[in-house]
Amino acid sequence: MKEIEITCKLGKELSEEEIRNAAIKALGLSPKAQTQVRYRIMRRSIDARNDILYRYRIELYKPDEVMPEYVLEEYKDVSAAEPVIIVGAGPAGMFAALRLLMRGLKPVILERGKDVHARKYDMAKLSREGLVNPDSNYCFGEGGAGTFSDGKLYTRSSKRGDIREVLHQLVRFGADPSILIDAHPHIGSDKLPVVVENIRKCITEYGGEYHFDSRVTDIAKKGDGSFDVTVSSGEVYSSRKVILATGHSARDIYEMFDRKGWEIQAKGFALGVRVEHPQSLINKIQYHGKYQPFMPTAEYSFVTQIEGRGVFSFCMCPGGILVPAATAEGELVLNGMSNSARNSKWANSGVVVQIEPEDFPEYAKHGPLALLQFQKDVERRMFEYTGSLKAPAQRMMDFCRRIPSSGLPQTSYHPGAANAPLHELLPEHVSLRLKYAFPQIGNKKMHGYYTNDALLLGVESRTSSPVRIPRDPDTLEHTQIAGLYPCGEGAGYAGGIVSSALDGINCAAKI
Repeated sequence: MKEIEITCKLGKELSEEEIRNAAIKALGLSPKAQTQVRYRIMRRSIDARNDILYRYRIELYKPDEVMPEYVLEEYKDVSAAEPVIIVGAGPAGMFAALRLLMRGLKPVILERGKDVHARKYDMAKLSREGLVNPDSNYCFGEGGAGTFSDGKLYTRSSKRGDIREVLHQLVRFGADPSILIDAHPHIGSDKLPVVVENIRKCITEYGGEYHFDSRVTDIAKKGDGSFDVTVSSGEVYSSRKVILATGHSARDIYEMFDRKGWEIQAKGFALGVRVEHPQSLINKIQYHGKYQPFMPTAEYSFVTQIEGRGVFSFCMCPGGILVPAATAEGELVLNGMSNSARNSKWANSGVVVQIEPEDFPEYAKHGPLALLQFQKDVERRMFEYTGSLKAPAQRMMDFCRRIPSSGLPQTSYHPGAANAPLHELLPEHVSLRLKYAFPQIGNKKMHGYYTNDALLLGVESRTSSPVRIPRDPDTLEHTQIAGLYPCGEGAGYAGGIVSSALDGINCAAKI
């Protein structure tokens, strides 16, 4: 096997003939052997440093070489098999369930929210009427938060496991095969619901169970080592093993652990604002003024250090919109999403500051829930300023100069924006670091990014869990409770669709 790189201009497809001609040259074969060469495209990325190019990485195999194929395991009928309870139907829960099917165990999924289509109606009420359903919203419901937050598949590292299983499963259930090779794969919030529904249909077809509107209210360990899991309807489900894949916003689970005296730990997370630019400006910056309509919508990412804390972009949504991500009345949280075409006129991204428990010693009295309480307080402060889901907002340069904005640009955020001194509403720890970060990014990394045409909206606070549920590094069980597997973002072990899915697979594999 030999690996080569080939480039071609954007707007043009790399032809099979071009690949085979390059293969003959690279392998030193006769032109007559061209048709016998086999190849696999491993990665496609955009190179915008000079000419705007696609850069392909390709594996080549000579006629006498074996080209290995990735094959997914088959699922087993688990109708009569031993049950494993999975709390949460997000990426960690779904992919744990698929792995259990492969191993002949029966996944029983308990999801506090509604199925992926029914939850759309609750999200519409949230955006249009400001009505928060605490169990069905942008964070809770089938598919988890990632389903309606762009569907970006960031993780390409193999440290957590074999990402091919995740990507090939997604393609099996309806995602575009391009996610197997793109450097920044993306499915889109318009396409993910179908993928998620197809996963559910597969799990139930092979004997697994889904139970919606089933918020877990108690987990009890019995004398024989098994668990009784009680849900909001009063129904009780029993199993010897429980995978806890509740997502980073299931605050009631952390509070239940704290009441029971089960170990949890305060964990650092990141908090900041959603930044919205005209997408045309981001296209101009990233393509150095060479953007053409056939080119992919431009995205960006950055990380910097300001006064000993990381400041970085998070969940960047090119051609996207802003959405309300509150999970309870009286709080204000923003998130972003993009459909597969990424064709809105706005680009948005979280720009957030790393926060550690020692940064806010006044919250130490809350013990392991210290940063959870801090997170709650910031979200409530934002809501109280406007008295609704309208987001406190300020132009970027005005924010950095600590002056009011005379007016606000148009925004994609449906509840709307309210002119506000965001630099005062945010914690000083966050506000001052953002003040220095935005000019730095605009001057050193993305010329034109620092502009008063950019709008900052508060608050972006659900970047990751502010609590970790500790587990044994070998068994992946809770450090005190054998048979209970804290999993995914909600337990503090993942940060996105792919890493959560891999963690679900790993927990299922341990079982």
